[in-house]
Amino acid sequence: MTRDCELTTKERIVDEALTLFAVKGFNGTSVKNIAEAVGIKDSSLYKHFKSKKEIMDTIIRQMRSRMEDMSNAMGLPDEQNYTAAAKAYGDLDLKGLITLSKKVLQFYLNDSYVSRFWRLATIEQYQNEEIYLVYRKIFMEESITYQTILFREMIRANIFVDADPEVMAMNFYTPIFFLLSKYMQQPEKEEEALKILERQITEFSRIYQRNV
Repeated sequence: MTRDCELTTKERIVDEALTLFAVKGFNGTSVKNIAEAVGIKDSSLYKHFKSKKEIMDTIIRQMRSRMEDMSNAMGLPDEQNYTAAAKAYGDLDLKGLITLSKKVLQFYLNDSYVSRFWRLATIEQYQNEEIYLVYRKIFMEESITYQTILFREMIRANIFVDADPEVMAMNFYTPIFFLLSKYMQQPEKEEEALKILERQITEFSRIYQRNV
């Protein structure tokens, strides 16, 4: 078996495992279930992963990588340079900010990997603390932390009015998190979600952005 075939098999194992975890939960899915979904024997699966836990760790790493790829593909400002990020967002007019926000929401709603991970984390949040902590970190804490620092810089740059940047971040992100929670499993209602998001971004801009 060539290296490419091995990688393809590993990718299939991860993909099928994520699907099963999202339906049956981590504890409710066995290695045998995953192997059967891939169409291989248990012994063949163990050639690629030592344990179910290692498969889960791979899913988490790939989830983080997927988020980074999305940020790069959409040209989101680098969180390592908040001054530049503040300027980049400040240069956007309302239409540009709405367009960018819609693209991000559409990514979350339409990306199969993200939606399955979200469902997995929702199932596991009361059963598997490790998975829940990853979910909370990616979808809650990191977003609020990034936006708090970003908005603080935008206040200093006189782009936003003087306000509590952490409260500002929560006012911006909480409705988006709500939209994700409500519409993640309802792709047919994407247009409805986008219209609500547009109203949210418009109102946020009216409240916090300085009129130059």
